[in-house]
Order: sequence, then structure tokens, then C-alpha cells
Amino acid sequence: MKVIIIGAGMGGLSAGIALRRFGHEVEVFEQAVEIRPVGAAISLWSNGVKCLNYLGLEKQLAALGGDMASMAYVDGLNGHTMTQFSLAPLVDAVGQRPYPVSRADLQAMLMREFGLDRIRLGMRMVEVRDDGAQVTAVFADGTTAQGDLLIGADGAHSLVRSYILGQPVERRYAGYVNWNGLVAIDEAIAPATQWTTFVGEGKRVSVMPVADGRFYFFFDAPLPKGLPNERATYKENLREYFRGWAAPVQRLIDQIDEQTTNRIEIHDIDPFNTWTRGRVALLGDAAHNTTPDIGQGGGSAMEDAIVLATALQTHTQGIEDALQRYVKRRVERAGELVLRARKRSDITHGIDPQAMQAWYDELRAEDGSRIIRGLASTIEGGPLG
Repeated sequence: MKVIIIGAGMGGLSAGIALRRFGHEVEVFEQAVEIRPVGAAISLWSNGVKCLNYLGLEKQLAALGGDMASMAYVDGLNGHTMTQFSLAPLVDAVGQRPYPVSRADLQAMLMREFGLDRIRLGMRMVEVRDDGAQVTAVFADGTTAQGDLLIGADGAHSLVRSYILGQPVERRYAGYVNWNGLVAIDEAIAPATQWTTFVGEGKRVSVMPVADGRFYFFFDAPLPKGLPNERATYKENLREYFRGWAAPVQRLIDQIDEQTTNRIEIHDIDPFNTWTRGRVALLGDAAHNTTPDIGQGGGSAMEDAIVLATALQTHTQGIEDALQRYVKRRVERAGELVLRARKRSDITHGIDPQAMQAWYDELRAEDGSRIIRGLASTIEGGPLG
């Protein structure tokens, strides 16, 4: 079977690797001339790690992952630890460590494993055609590609989604802005093997270890949409938004590199159930664009990849039948994760002030068991347990 994948992100490449493992001919088309991952890193929880393990990438991923042995929440204003606990019980419960990973490193690894010669860059798709026997992708330069199946892994602004639904979908602003990047590990900011999150005033500052002695960091602040985005003012802006916060937060602001820091207005999309049309299917953010508040965007896309490839391999009633079975297995879980992340986002960023304060109070009484149970439940709900 010939498969066309639109989008060379984590989900599209994971699907490509899975389908090639089953012997299919796969080609990936990416509109960007150069692959630049959105965001500096990803907290890949154990369900996503298991998907890559399933594809035979266990050692490659482990080499990229940070040593995240514990987790802590800290009062951002006074620097007092609210809760701190080992993640060993989580690993014991689910059978796999989570890995904070640099997005650039993960992207490069997936591209190598899929095959650089099978990725076409600078190919912006403008039209999809499906005659019932073959799917055609039409690109802005006038060229076309034909296949038995087309997978739309083209992200939050997916053109393939518009084709399937018959209209564009409006993204919902979640109410906050995120800055993220990488800095050298500094134990004056946080312990080197801990995911540390400073919280207060509906804002967050977080650091987690990735490979090569680096922290992945992010700052969240509830802000109106459409404010000026000038890279040269990032430190100035963060000092203003986090004025009065504890010394480790100020130290982190001092150390960030404005030129390599990303600033993103966070959005999501209301869950929807129509992921296929004929021989065309959605995957990843194109199907279930979520906020990053429960760390499941990348992992959910990898789950899609495994379920889609398995459905095509194990069912013999035709491509359209296999795609419907893929959607049946994925749509409820993916939509639930979007809504769970949205609910967490509203609590974390003070959309519901009473719920936010109750969460802060819970953290001060937390021994880690409740958080680990929640993480384990999410992880074990994936297709690989």
C-alpha cells in the first residue's frame, strides 16, 4: 500500500515509521523548508514512550531523555516547597519511565529512523482529491502525489481537517501565553533530576531535565490575546509578569536566551468525532489539538500512529473500514484528554479562582500519591497499557 503523510511532526513521522515497519510504501510531505520544532522540549509521559518502544526506538529515545527522578511544586512567591515526591512509584506502576526530551533532538531522531530521503520539504499542500480508488495531494508548486491513503498530520491549522469536515475549524484561545526554551542545568534554580514547578497568581514557571545537562523551561502567564511579540523584550516582559517572585525564578529569567526562546499563545480545539473521509484520515493535532497542561499532546499523537498502523495491518475489509476502526478506538480517549487538559488549564491559570486556590491548598497537603494515581490512570488508558 502507498501512503502519503502530510506533515513531518512527531505524529506524522511516528505513523510513517510504524507503517514502514509493516511493509508499506510511505512518503512524507512537509510544507516547511526547514524543520523547526514548535517548542523547545516535550514532557513525553510513559504512554508516549511505550509507543516509541513498540517501534523499536527504546535505546534511541532513552539516550535523549532527561533523568527526571522526582517532582515538586513550589510557591512561586516565597520559594517554599509545597510538595515534593519521587516518581519511582509511577514507574513501578506503569512499567516505563517518562522522558523529558528536546523537541529538536526527538524530531531529528524520528526523521533519521523514518528515512531522510523519504521526506519532501517545502511542499505546501493546497488540495486533496479522492476518487474512491486513489487519493491525490496537490501542492502549491503544481506537483501532485498519489497514494492509496492520505494521512493528515498537518497540525493545528490542518488543511486536511478542513477537507474532511468541509470547513475550517476555529481554535479557542486558552487565555494564557507560554514562553519556553532550554538553559544549562543550575541547581540554584532547581535540583538537576527533578521536575520543579513554581506556582502562584494563576501563573507557572517550570523546569525539567533533558539530555546533555540542560533544563527545559517554560513560563505561563494569563494575558489577553494579540499582545506585541517582540523577542528583544522577552526578559523585560517576564520580569514584569513575575515581579516579586522567588529568587530561583529571577535567576532563570536572567539566564534565558531571548534569541532561542519561544513565545506561544496557547489554543485548543473543541473535540470532534469526524476524523476520516473516504481514504483520508487525521492524526495528532489535526484531530485533537490540545493545550499542554497535562503533557499529552505528543503522546496522544504517537498513540494515534500505533493504533492507525495496527488497524490497517490487522483488518482486511478495506482501507475505509480500517480507518473507521482506528477512529472508533481513538476518538473518545483523545477528546477526553483535550477536555481534561482544558479543565486543568482553567484551574492552573485562575480562570476559576476558587478552583485555583483549592488546588494550591491541595498541593500543600499532597504526598504525591494522588498525583501519581492520576498520571498512572492517564498512561494506562493508552493502547499499550
